[in-house]
Amino acid sequence: IIKIIFNIIFNIMINIMINIMEKISGSAETKTPAPPSRRSDRDTVVLIWAWPFGRSFKQRSCGSMYNISRCYVTDDRGLYEDADAVMFHHKEVQKNLLSLQNLPRPPRQKWVWMNMESPANSLRLQGSDHLFNLTSSYRRDSDVWVPYGWVQEAGGGEPSFTVPNKDKLVCWIVKNWKENFLRVKYFSELQKHVHVETYGGHFGRNLSYWDYFKTLSTCKFYLSFENSVHKDYITEKLFNPMIMGSVPVVLGPSRENYEEFIPADSFIQAEHLKPSGPQNPGDYEQYFLEEKHFVARRSDFGLEHACRICDHIKRNKSYRVFKNLNKWYWG
Repeated sequence: IIKIIFNIIFNIMINIMINIMEKISGSAETKTPAPPSRRSDRDTVVLIWAWPFGRSFKQRSCGSMYNISRCYVTDDRGLYEDADAVMFHHKEVQKNLLSLQNLPRPPRQKWVWMNMESPANSLRLQGSDHLFNLTSSYRRDSDVWVPYGWVQEAGGGEPSFTVPNKDKLVCWIVKNWKENFLRVKYFSELQKHVHVETYGGHFGRNLSYWDYFKTLSTCKFYLSFENSVHKDYITEKLFNPMIMGSVPVVLGPSRENYEEFIPADSFIQAEHLKPSGPQNPGDYEQYFLEEKHFVARRSDFGLEHACRICDHIKRNKSYRVFKNLNKWYWG
């Protein structure tokens, strides 16, 4: 009897192990999609030529993230001939365009130049005329526009907004410090009149990822100072404090340009910041009236570009080539 019971238990354990291995095998197959076939209804393939800034991002589904179906994003250059589009990040190709000029390419393949840095922080591209078909950047006149963030209507499931508790008047977190930056010159004058809590590499007060956002929520105002001034160059320096319940104090493009992205009463221009801030709590809460109806969001660097490139080329089959990238971007 004992031997029979032992055999039964042994068989059960074997079956359990087989099921577990089958599930693991199935999971691995799900995580590594097979290359798309060549049939006419295959997935649209977007090849990332080189990871932006050398940092890979998690290749999540375009469908689940952005409701863009039948897209396959990959960094496998072995699929170059099958790729419908190739995304080239500016920094990785800026000094090596000659190799791209000599690279054979399928006739229907779209080459997409992608850059989220401003012209002041990007090298001009020599020999880029007629090389790229499309552009993807923060500029609204890009073929594939991906802003750093946006403000959208609050959904029914959004929690009601309350202003976080504050124990600091003005904060600034900065790493990239150059004396010729307009924001550095402005800050040097501003701190003569307003006490600013400073953090970041330049000030020797580095913050972890989570401490960064926690600190933002404790500041009444945050210096959303861009490193250069260009139309539409409105970065996470604006959207992060908005998400965390701090009022952005902006230094960047024109007020009209900001108001094309966010409600007019949700931010303040640097020259209008008062040394003591609003004395009446009700005055400060006026900055958050729109929070009842709208919420700020950030884009996903890299992945969102690739997915929206996929969506664009699926919907636009016309011939397109960018004649003079330097003139368009740098002027």
